[in-house]
Amino acid sequence: MRKWMPLVAVCLGTFMLLVDVTIVSVALPQMTDSLDASFSALQWVVDIYVLVLAALLMALGSLSDLAGARRVYLAGLAVFALSSLACGLAGSSEVLIAARGVQGLGAAAMFATNTALLASHYQGRDRGVAFGMWGAVNGAAAAAGPILGGLLTEHLDWRWIFLVNLPVAAIALYIGGRHLAASATRADRSIDLPGTIGFTFVATLLIFGLLHAGEDGWGDGTTLALFGGSALALVLFILVERGRRDPMLDLRLMRTPSFATLMAGAVVFSAAAFANLVFVSVWAQSVLGFSPVKAGLILMPFSGMSFLAAGLAGRFLANVPPQYPIGGGLLLIGAGSFLEMSLTGTSGWTALLAGFLVAGVGVGIASPVLASAALAAAPPDRMGMAGGAANTFRQLGFALGIPAVGTVVSGVIADSLADSALFTRTDDLADLVTGGQSAAVLASVPGESRDAAQRIVEDAYAAGLDQVFLAGGLVAVVAGVLVLLVVRGSHAQPVSDAAPTTPDLSKAPEGGIAAV
Repeated sequence: MRKWMPLVAVCLGTFMLLVDVTIVSVALPQMTDSLDASFSALQWVVDIYVLVLAALLMALGSLSDLAGARRVYLAGLAVFALSSLACGLAGSSEVLIAARGVQGLGAAAMFATNTALLASHYQGRDRGVAFGMWGAVNGAAAAAGPILGGLLTEHLDWRWIFLVNLPVAAIALYIGGRHLAASATRADRSIDLPGTIGFTFVATLLIFGLLHAGEDGWGDGTTLALFGGSALALVLFILVERGRRDPMLDLRLMRTPSFATLMAGAVVFSAAAFANLVFVSVWAQSVLGFSPVKAGLILMPFSGMSFLAAGLAGRFLANVPPQYPIGGGLLLIGAGSFLEMSLTGTSGWTALLAGFLVAGVGVGIASPVLASAALAAAPPDRMGMAGGAANTFRQLGFALGIPAVGTVVSGVIADSLADSALFTRTDDLADLVTGGQSAAVLASVPGESRDAAQRIVEDAYAAGLDQVFLAGGLVAVVAGVLVLLVVRGSHAQPVSDAAPTTPDLSKAPEGGIAAV
């Protein structure tokens, strides 16, 4: 049992940080009332966490190469715990949003280092088991967030969705402090601050652009300016990184077709599989009239199947070429999304059951292999960078997917409401319906027309989700086919300019430093 304690420490932190991505979604209405803030303002409680997490993952992955993965991971745990306390005690939306940003910093430090920690502690068959369990935790955590959030919000108070992190973080710190071995450090390197700032601007402006597009349209001047600024920041980031001796992301990794395709697959993986879950939860509460707990429970088939499949994948697919479980997983996510397109205004939650089961299997078999495949694409001294890159692109997929899904759902709802004479200011009303405020919208309709208005809202939300499932299915299938065609097993070559050294196979994924 002692040999698995490092895995327990890493999985506790991973589960906690990933649960906090989605745990807030079901509690936003209660937060709105408690803090006397607008629903749109409190959406930043979700967005700022994911934004900071995604933007800083690679920088902190590089930092772990310099300071040691163990040290960075434990520091991230401490920051996460303290900021969770600040979130739970926040008396205003501004304080809560700021504390969530700091929480994202702690989460990034943990998430950027966990794969490197697992790879350094386990070899052979044990490594397959460890990555399988870690992948299962990844798959289960995102879907478990709404369930735990509903339970805590409904039976205690929304503040407990943050305060519950404190005992979990304390246990993880204790186990990690005792059982995580000291990690190798590189004193000959420095932190890439220009690259970190540049990448943060790229991600921030892109996400702001997507959020603004949902509010004011894709052709709005501010929206176009944000997208243009993100593109310019990307160009500058590439120019800066090409001239750095120790870049945050060595761009020569991206020249390998297998690695670049895996990163694209990681974005699609999270966007297609997880971004719609937030809006499914809102649909269940505002359209079906479910309680927060029941709305979270409808995601159990998805999370349970992903947990089971990930555990089996880590055990039995360790020696299978990575393109098959990753590409096959994406194809199953796409198939699950297509199955979910049967949703109508009169559907119950069981209309999503078959799709959840199929997509859950896809998530389960792809998740652990994505992590180990990314590590295998880099030499041992770039493991922190490779792990941070893989997790960055996965979180970017979720961060970009949330506003993209919201834009699609809101646009379809706005068009549906505009076709009816019962509603005016349909763009504003569509935003309210998308955010779960259907009751307030229906209350503004004359009583004799309320039943008809409710049917329109139900049909509109179902139509919006159908469009989301269609788009998610298409991109997942395309990404799956590309992974199957492009990703191949090969032997990694050092990407740094330093003289070649004997590789430390104890830190490389199974099969030495074989790249994907």
